[in-house]
Order: sequence, then C-alpha cells, then structure tokens
Amino acid sequence: MDKYNNRETIKNTTFWSTFFDVNKEGKKRFSYRMKRWILVIAIHLLFFLSFAIDIQTLEGTLNGSRFLGFHLIDPFTTMQVYLSTYEMPINVVIGTVTIILFYLLVGGRSYCAWVCPYGLLSEIGEKWHNTLVTKKIIKSRKFDHRVRYLFWAIFLTLSFTSGYLVFETFNVVGILSRIVAYGWSLAAIWVLLVLALEVFFSRRAWCTYICPIGTTYGMIGKVSALRVEWNDNCDSCMVCHDVCFENQVLEITKAKYKKQIDEKDIKTAYITGADCTLCGRCIDVCHEDALKFDFRLKGLV
Repeated sequence: MDKYNNRETIKNTTFWSTFFDVNKEGKKRFSYRMKRWILVIAIHLLFFLSFAIDIQTLEGTLNGSRFLGFHLIDPFTTMQVYLSTYEMPINVVIGTVTIILFYLLVGGRSYCAWVCPYGLLSEIGEKWHNTLVTKKIIKSRKFDHRVRYLFWAIFLTLSFTSGYLVFETFNVVGILSRIVAYGWSLAAIWVLLVLALEVFFSRRAWCTYICPIGTTYGMIGKVSALRVEWNDNCDSCMVCHDVCFENQVLEITKAKYKKQIDEKDIKTAYITGADCTLCGRCIDVCHEDALKFDFRLKGLV
C-alpha cells in the first residue's frame, strides 16, 4: 500500500497489496500484516514439525504446549480446568504464569493478531465481507462489543456446572491448532461455518463478540507495556477506523476530540483500550505517521 500518495486502505485496496508498504522514499517493505502472517505461520509450522518429525521445539497446541521444555498454558484454559476439576497442577501454574508475564510485556490481545491461527482466516473472510458490503449484496451488521464479556462468563459457568471444558467443543482457535499439529478432523466444518458467519453476516464476529480467549488476553493487555502511541500529527481522517475491527479503541483520533486535545496541549497519548490487538493495521495506513508502537516502560530501562 502506498499510503503517502494514494491514501490506500486495507478496505479499498487489493488484499495482497496490504502485505507491503511503500515508504516516503518509494521503497517497498513488509507491512505489519505481512510480519504477523509470517510469525503465525512460523509458530504453527513449529507445532506441526514437532509432532510430525519429533523436533521437540514447540510441542502441543495453543491450549497447552512446551517450548524448548518450558510449559506454556493458555490462561482461559487454566480457568476452565480449575472450575471443572477444582485442581491446579504445578505445571499448569508455571505455564500460565509464564504466559501472563509475557503478555504483560508485549500486549495482551497481541495474541489474537500475532499468534492465533484463526485470525488469518478471519482476515480473509473480512475482505470477502467488505467486498460483498461494497457491492450491496449484504448489509454490514455491528453489535455491542461488550457482549464478549457475557460469553466469557457463560463459558466459565458451563465449566463450573458441568465439570467439562465446554468451550473447547466450539473453540475454533483450539480446533485449528489441533488440525495443524495432528491432522484434519470433522471439526473443521465448524470452523468453516464460523467463517461463513463472518463473511455473510457480521465482520470478524468471532473475534469481536464471542471468543473468551481474546477477552481474557484483553484483560491482561489493559496494563501491558507495549502499546500503540498516538501523536498530534493526526488529522482525524478516520482511515484507521476503517481498517480496525475494534475501532472503539481509537476514539482519540476522532475530530470531535481535536478541540479538547488542543486545549490541554496533549502531544502524545497511548491507545490503552483492552480490545486493541496491536495488529499494526492502523499504523500501516496512517499517512501522517501519527501512530506507532511504543514500549511504555522504556523510561525505566
């Protein structure tokens, strides 16, 4: 994308062009979308190779794994296990604490953008959805994003009352992770149905409204060190809102806040909303370079 000359956005440009940015000097470089796709594919290639040829590097799935022998456990999985069994093995505790500490540094919902395999499928579905909306074949439907907390509570309650990890029956992230590591299963049909929901009904519905994994990481991300930083170069063009599926976190970029910001002489501010996935899409399209990644604790280092 050539954001400086053509004002291209992820919504109105070709899908593959979004994997490259053109800088002010006219040189191409990998966009954050490309970097994310490379990392997600690399992580799951390690899962696959560790099982297929026993390289013992990254073993297991995203629910629970071992990286070079160190246990890593998804926090929401841990909560389900405890509520359904009332037990907390020491390896689970160690693996969960390790993950929480890691995401306190790199941003909680960065898991959704930089690790989750369904995120890649969902981005493809999002492009199809936007195309269908543009051609007026379907309508774009949005709901209150806070409904995700209701789903979060429901799935935990089901674990507590049933004694089973009920969410894992519907968890498209876990299903895809197991398919990559261990091979295909009929559960892939459910993944395709969820994708169809996003294509024909509501953009990024699973990630925005349902997935309790992302909700849990968002709770961690609220206080995490790595954030997107806004500066007053912003001209409130709203392109970042166009590409962000959690654009409620970008309120500061709206023109109605411009006067307040000028009166308070605010030059920079962090995007601290728990829903931010740190995907970098807003940075990729900002023609004023008003958004960038920043480490909030750098002043203490």
